[in-house]
Amino acid sequence: MLSIITGDIINSRKADVNSWLEPLYEILDSFGDSPEVWEIYRGDSFQLEIAVPGNALKTAILIKAKMKQVKGVDVRMCIGLGDKTHSAGRITESNGSAFVHSGKGFELLKKNKQTLSIVSGNKQFDEEMNLLLKLALIAMDNWTPAVAEFVSISFSSDLLQEQIAKLLNITQASVSERRRRSYIDEIGELEERYRTRVSNLIS
Repeated sequence: MLSIITGDIINSRKADVNSWLEPLYEILDSFGDSPEVWEIYRGDSFQLEIAVPGNALKTAILIKAKMKQVKGVDVRMCIGLGDKTHSAGRITESNGSAFVHSGKGFELLKKNKQTLSIVSGNKQFDEEMNLLLKLALIAMDNWTPAVAEFVSISFSSDLLQEQIAKLLNITQASVSERRRRSYIDEIGELEERYRTRVSNLIS
């Protein structure tokens, strides 16, 4: 089992293209080479392969935090879990149930007015995780650029609050406020729950 994230940038045409494209390239490039592991297509759409499915939700959260640092910009993503039956030179030309699940789930995001979902083909798993995601998105969809920056740092490092304050050149009180507004502790619990449930799903 592996995971495929299919996504696109919300309000990409209303923002300067370099303001979101460069950060998107940067974060996708950290997961491997393009176009085998990731690819940006149709201008503002992308696909990314995560070999370890347990890492997929954390990856999606990091991508969202990166994009939300650009004012007015957000991202829609569907995590598809499954297999890979055909491996091509470009990820967008590969196939398998993970790709099918990710693509079908992505197409439903606009209709469902949701920015993140998970499709595995296991009804019980999907219903549980998507309900939890809907609740988490109440916070995540409302991250300000400052809060998103805090989440991006916190979720990708082990820095203490004092160290984050120095890095961002703000007070510890400001870091505490961003932490509170991010609901990062609860989102972290969701991410751990996802890892456990995916591990059970695989076994």
